[in-house]
Amino acid sequence: MALPWCLKTGVLTSPAAGFNHPSDSGFAVPTKLLSIRKGDRERLRIQAVFSFPPRNGGAEKRKQLKHELVEAIEPLERGATASPDDQLLIDQLARKVEAVNPTKEPLKSDLINGKWELIYTTSAAILQAKKPRFLRSLTNYQCINMDTLKVQRMETWPFYNSVTGDLTPLNSKTVAVKLQVFKILGFIPVKAPDGTARGELEITYVDEELRSVVNDSFSFLYGTDNQKHLNLETMFIFYRISRGKGNLLFILKMFDPTYRIPL
Repeated sequence: MALPWCLKTGVLTSPAAGFNHPSDSGFAVPTKLLSIRKGDRERLRIQAVFSFPPRNGGAEKRKQLKHELVEAIEPLERGATASPDDQLLIDQLARKVEAVNPTKEPLKSDLINGKWELIYTTSAAILQAKKPRFLRSLTNYQCINMDTLKVQRMETWPFYNSVTGDLTPLNSKTVAVKLQVFKILGFIPVKAPDGTARGELEITYVDEELRSVVNDSFSFLYGTDNQKHLNLETMFIFYRISRGKGNLLFILKMFDPTYRIPL
C-alpha cells in the first residue's frame, strides 16, 4: 500500500507550499515515522500517527482572522486616527475575512437585519476627523430591515443626527441606497436633496458566532423561548463587512438584532 502523498518513508515532508507548521496545515504528526510493515500493520500504524484536521477547521480559521482584524481596529478610534499604512493593513485583513464569508447570499439572510454598531470605516463624512474630538459622534449605528427595505444611520452625543432611506436590491449582495429624510438633533426633519443622496452598499461578509465572554459592551442571547435577555457568559456576536462606492470600507458588529426602523 502506498503512503499518503504528504508522507515518505522515514521523514515527514511538508504537504503543500505554505504549510510549514503543524498549526497551519491542521495535521499533528511526528517528525519521523518508524519502519512500517506491509498489510494491516502498515495501515494501523499510519492511522495511529496521522491525525486529520477537525471538521470545524473553517470556523476556527474565520474566528482567528476576525480576531486579527478586530485587534488591529481597536486602537484606531473607528478609523479616525488611522494612517494610510493602517488603512492598508485593515483593508488587507478585511479581505482575508471576506474570502471566508460563510453567508454567500447575505441579502437573503436574517443575519443582516437589526441595529449595527460601526467599529471601523474609511468614510471621512462619518468619521469627521477634522472636527475637534468633542464635536464628533461618540458612536455611530447603521440599521437595516430588509423586509421593509429600509436603512437608517444614527449618531449619538453630541448631536444625535440621523437619516433614513430606502433600499433596492441589485443582487444577492448589493443594494442601492436612496436617502430620504435627515433628522437634525434627532427630531428636526429635513428632506434629502433629490438626485444627490444616493449610493450603493455591498455586503461582503456577515456571520453569527456563539462566543463565551467575560466583559463586553453587549451580550444578547436568543434562548429557546426566542426572548432576548442578558447573559454575561454566552452570547451571539454578529460581524458584518460592507463596501461602498470609492472602496469605502465599513466594519460593524451587531448591537440589537431586534431593532425596527420607524416607518
